[in-house]
Amino acid sequence: MVQLVKIGDSQGIRIPKPLIEQAHLEGKDLKLQIINDGLLITSKKKARDGWKQAIEETIAARGHEKTDEEWLDLPLDSDKYLEW
Repeated sequence: MVQLVKIGDSQGIRIPKPLIEQAHLEGKDLKLQIINDGLLITSKKKARDGWKQAIEETIAARGHEKTDEEWLDLPLDSDKYLEW
């Protein structure tokens, strides 16, 4: 069981280590959402997280060797680096 604890003027919870390990939350930024009468805690994924590896695996599975890595690390918040 988890209880609220006072932290300065706020409150917080201590999440047991086994739960953090099972949910793969250790060291990650977390996202909090209010769902019905509860609180949902999830890891905050970065944009395009895991895309590079998935693309490389797909290209390798089709017998190709090289990826065009130039565009894989571009930020998603702007298209100023892209040529249309």
